[in-house]
Amino acid sequence: MTQIYDVIVIGLGGMGSAAAYQLAARRQRVLGLERHTPAHDRGSSHGQSRIIRQAYFEDPAYVPLLLRAYELWRQIEAETGQDLLLATGGLMIGAPESGVVRGAIRSAEEWGLAHEVLDAAAIRRRFPLFTPQPREIALYEALAGFVRPEASVVAHLDRAARLGANLHFGEPVTAWEGSPGGEGVRVTTARGTYEAARLVIAPGPWAPELLARLGLPLEVERQVMYWFDPIGGDGPFQPAQFPIYIWETDPDVTIYGFPASDGPGSGAKVAFFRVPGPHQVTTPEAIDREVRAAEVSQMREYIADRIPALNGKFLRAKTCMYTNTPDEHFVITTLPDAPHVAVAAGFSGHGYKFASVVGEILADLAIEGATRHPIALFNPERFEDRERD
Repeated sequence: MTQIYDVIVIGLGGMGSAAAYQLAARRQRVLGLERHTPAHDRGSSHGQSRIIRQAYFEDPAYVPLLLRAYELWRQIEAETGQDLLLATGGLMIGAPESGVVRGAIRSAEEWGLAHEVLDAAAIRRRFPLFTPQPREIALYEALAGFVRPEASVVAHLDRAARLGANLHFGEPVTAWEGSPGGEGVRVTTARGTYEAARLVIAPGPWAPELLARLGLPLEVERQVMYWFDPIGGDGPFQPAQFPIYIWETDPDVTIYGFPASDGPGSGAKVAFFRVPGPHQVTTPEAIDREVRAAEVSQMREYIADRIPALNGKFLRAKTCMYTNTPDEHFVITTLPDAPHVAVAAGFSGHGYKFASVVGEILADLAIEGATRHPIALFNPERFEDRERD
C-alpha cells in the first residue's frame, strides 16, 4: 500500500485536534479530517468553558493524567500566546457521604494534593454566594478552574497546521479500514480516499457510527448548558471571587457551574452533570437542539436555594452531547487486530480537561503502539469481562 501520510486523524474536536498537534510536533505527516468547521458547536467541544480539577472524585487513577494535562495546557498556551486555562479555585460540594465529596477527598489524600475541607459555615463565610445545607461540606482546591474549549481547539489546530499538518474541514468520513498486521489504513470520505501507515479515531458523539464494528457499549446523551444574568449584576461572580463548583445535590443529581468569564452581560453558566430523570438518548443528527421553558424552570429549581443570586434573568442555553460508557470511564486503546489504529471515545461528560494529555497518548499509541501514561482503566476489554460476569 502506498503511504501518502504517516497518520490520519479522524475527528478534530478536543481530542483529535490535540492529537494532530502532538503528531505534527513529532514530525509525522498528518492528515486531519473533520466533518464540520473548526471549533464547531455540533458535538461536545463547545460552550466557552470546561471544568478542570485534580482532586478527581471519579477515581484516583485519573490524577497522574491530570497532572500531565495541566503541564500540556500551559505548554500550548506558551506556544500560542493564548489564555486557555484559568485557575479560579473549585468547590466539590455535597453531603459528607456523597460521591463528589468522598471521592475528591480520597484522590486528594492519596496523591498528596493541596486542598481544604470546609464545613457549611466556612463555605458561606468564604464564598457567600453559596448557601449549602447545614450538614453539607466541600473540598476546596485552589488549582481547579476551567479550560476554554473552542479557543483550545483552535490553538491545537493552529499549531498542528504550522507544524505541517494537512487539515480538511467539511469532509465527513464514510468508511475506514485497517489492514491486519499493521500494514496501513485506508479512509474514505465524500471527497476521496486517503492512505496512511496509521490511524487515530477521536469521533466524539459520532463514535457509535464510526466505531460500530468494535461493538462498544456507547450511548449518546443530550445535555443542556444554561446562562443566567445574576441578580444585582455579575460583579460578585467574577473569576477572582467566584470559583467553579460541582454540587451533588441528591444521590442521582449533580449540578456544576462557572464564574461569569465571557465579558460584561454574558452571564454565568450552570448545568446538570447528571440530569434528573432518564437520560435523553440521541444521535448527533437527531438531537433536539431546542431548549424549552420547562428545562429552564428545572434548572432554576436547583439554583434558587443554593446560589440565589444566580437565579436572575435567563439569557440563553446551548445543547451538547455526552458519549457515555456503562461505567463512565473512557475508552483509549489500540485495536487488537489492527494495532496501528488508535481510538479515543466514550468520555462520558468529564473528558475535555484531559484533551491535552489524550492528544499525547494518542500520538504515543499511533507511533509507538504503547504509552508511558497509565491507561489500563480505559481498556475496552473490561466490558467483555462484565458480560462474562
